[in-house]
Amino acid sequence: MVAVDNATAADLFSLPVSSHDETTLSRLAFFLSRSLAEEGIGDEVFDTLEDILGDRAQPAPPRRVHRSDVLLVRLGLPLPRRQRQEKAAPMLPDEAIRISDRFRRATTHLKQVVPHRVAMYPTEEVRLLISLRDEQPDADQAVAHLRRFAFAVLAILDLMGDDA
Repeated sequence: MVAVDNATAADLFSLPVSSHDETTLSRLAFFLSRSLAEEGIGDEVFDTLEDILGDRAQPAPPRRVHRSDVLLVRLGLPLPRRQRQEKAAPMLPDEAIRISDRFRRATTHLKQVVPHRVAMYPTEEVRLLISLRDEQPDADQAVAHLRRFAFAVLAILDLMGDDA
């Protein structure tokens, strides 16, 4: 890549360009898409991912320990599967809205960037990201929804090669 000073860039932009020249238009489209793809995703989204999934994330409530579990562990037997799932502590509504908005903006950006950064378009991953963007969870399901949303964003970033 070559660095160009402002005066040279102004001269280059002032040169006439014909909209009828196919070569010029295709090169312009290529470089614009490449510029968009190199832009990546902002630090704000990475900070939000860290808030939802990292060490600072809200822990799930502790699991209930059954007396029979202790006995089964001593005997070396597997623990039974319990159907009831513990819910994560509810998040403040304002914070959930703020995080959802960040992920929605990231979804819009990722939909534009992904085609230029991957060899094969990740149809299922983008479909999941869009469906999570369109969901409106209840307040008690906000944390679980935002975690699913964060994992969907991370899956797309992994495919693109961005390190989160």
